Amino acid sequence: MKMIHAIALALVLGGAATAHAEQPIQRTDLIKSDIDVPGHEVVQVRVDLAPGVLAPNHSHPGEEVAFVIEGTLEYQLEGRKPVTLNAGQSLFIPSGVVHSAKNVGSGKASELATYIVRKGAPLVMPAK
Repeated sequence: MKMIHAIALALVLGGAATAHAEQPIQRTDLIKSDIDVPGHEVVQVRVDLAPGVLAPNHSHPGEEVAFVIEGTLEYQLEGRKPVTLNAGQSLFIPSGVVHSAKNVGSGKASELATYIVRKGAPLVMPAK
């Protein structure tokens, strides 16, 4: 059952980088590199969301810094009130915190997500 959830979330989050504009969520992997912290790596991804699209609840095996490139995104972190960010604003998401992001604007919204994560762990873990 966990595998089905993982596959469904991967499909929703756009899977590997593609250039199909009709996808509700498009993920473009930008960089993946070892860092000086043993057992960890940095991963940077661009995520584009069509208007009204929700990236469902998930977490990561490390910290995330989300920077809104364009549009308006509403982030819901477990146990906190929703926060709405516009282009040029950033949000820190602690390791393992379940969260979602929704494009609440009228046009495309994009974020630059930078992760410091455990090397070899799945980047996205669906919420239970």
